[in-house]
Amino acid sequence: MVSVARKNLLEDLPRFLVAQAGIMFAVSLVTIQTGIFNGFTRSTTQIMEHSQADIWVTSESIVHLELSLPIPASKVNDAQKVVGVANAEPLMLRGAIWRNSLQEIVLVRIIGFNPNGQLFTPQNVTQGNITALAQPYTVMVDGTNLTTLNVSDVGEVEEIATLPARVVGVTQGNRSIISNPFVFTSLENANAYANSGQSATLSCKLQAGSSDIQCTNVYTQPDPETTAAPKPLAASDLITHVLIQAQPGENLQVLKQRIETALPNTRAFTQAELIRHNQQFWQQRTGIGFILGLSTVVGVIVGVVVVGQILYSSVTDHLKEFGTLKAMGASDWKIYSVIVEQSLWMAILGYIPSMILCYGVGAWTMATQGIMILITPMSAIAIFGVTVLMCVGSAAFAIQKVTRVDPAIVFKA
Repeated sequence: MVSVARKNLLEDLPRFLVAQAGIMFAVSLVTIQTGIFNGFTRSTTQIMEHSQADIWVTSESIVHLELSLPIPASKVNDAQKVVGVANAEPLMLRGAIWRNSLQEIVLVRIIGFNPNGQLFTPQNVTQGNITALAQPYTVMVDGTNLTTLNVSDVGEVEEIATLPARVVGVTQGNRSIISNPFVFTSLENANAYANSGQSATLSCKLQAGSSDIQCTNVYTQPDPETTAAPKPLAASDLITHVLIQAQPGENLQVLKQRIETALPNTRAFTQAELIRHNQQFWQQRTGIGFILGLSTVVGVIVGVVVVGQILYSSVTDHLKEFGTLKAMGASDWKIYSVIVEQSLWMAILGYIPSMILCYGVGAWTMATQGIMILITPMSAIAIFGVTVLMCVGSAAFAIQKVTRVDPAIVFKA
């Protein structure tokens, strides 16, 4: 029976290749959409995964990690006094405007942290050193955002708000699909950028041969050597989160309650809880999860239609062969096994090249765009199961055709 299944598949090679192309398209669509969804979900938690904090303290009005009311920096000292807290560090997330040498503006997300601290560090630093961020008006950016920010090399000076921003390092893979480009810097620099307004000199001139006056804003790029150094963080300055390292053996749930009691109007999360809270917001309270899920369903439907059509056509072309098997006494289950085996071969031969293609696409998007198409071993196994179900399920259309085969068809002209 195995030889019959293979013969039916490979007898018409062009048709077989077209069928496999259809399956590859369906499997690739499901895999990439699932990978984008997984990568999107992972990208929303990158900042938390860069942290070694056991507990995150934020405003009680938090919506998700980047949308929360600020809290005063004095909360860091208050948290340090709580029994069971080994270390507490501030973290600042602020939006700002990046202005490059071409006077183009880009919205960025400033991430201010303590370069000498222990609870937060940008990962995958490919150029420069974290300690350089302790210098006034220095920043690190991700390599995938260099073109967007118009930065070609380390050492260039651009501008954030009205203050200089000297690029002293480059990271790799620190990019979120849902956020503006990340700009890492020290707390003092981040606070200075956040409190710096936009300013410009208005230049006006009389147009030749006309009484009209044309005015334009002229921006002068600040010089980091002459700009006053940012002030240390004061207790009244605003931050976004307090990162907590617990004492060894401390019960995190009990410590959370102590922290929330000692710090009014705040909410404490373990790292796992905050990751789950963030993921649930983007998956359930936005339409992104629905759209990606719908695309996956469309991919499965396309695969079922393609495979079902190919198998049905193959059975139709080989009705006499199936009639011969019936006339020789083969049971219906033996004949059904031929069709099911054909569908399994199509599933396997369509799945393997599809996964190779998807892994290649994922590596390319990560290297060039910083966008993660995450294909985990579990998701790969799940997609293989979906592929098998898709192909075997579509065989039902062809089986219905064989069920009605009359063995007498063998003797018809």
